[in-house]
Amino acid sequence: MRNRKSGYGCPEGCPVEGTLDVIGGKWKGVILFHLIDGKKRFNQLRKLMPGVTQRMLTLQLRELEKDGVVQREVYPVVPPKVEYSMTEFGRTLEPIILLMRDWGENYKKLTKKQPSEMKEIN
Repeated sequence: MRNRKSGYGCPEGCPVEGTLDVIGGKWKGVILFHLIDGKKRFNQLRKLMPGVTQRMLTLQLRELEKDGVVQREVYPVVPPKVEYSMTEFGRTLEPIILLMRDWGENYKKLTKKQPSEMKEIN
């Protein structure tokens, strides 16, 4: 885990802060979601996430690899072949990622409703 200069406001050692440090950010959750289905090459991930830049995808994958969540496998062939997959430890995040997907789908449905309908849910 990286040493953050500033935390999220939790006391030192807060487990929620540690989790957000690993999976937080715009692209990490999306990367992990796509890796749930299995190994992906770099360009496959780029096609699945057209809004991410090559540089940002590289940085996010490196951080996930450093945190032990994603594995990078380099094959000794020409042209070079690299595949990314979730580690066994990374697989422990699968239920969290799938719950985030479900929550996001529900949120989309709620935001399409009229404001008066949303008050009933709160």
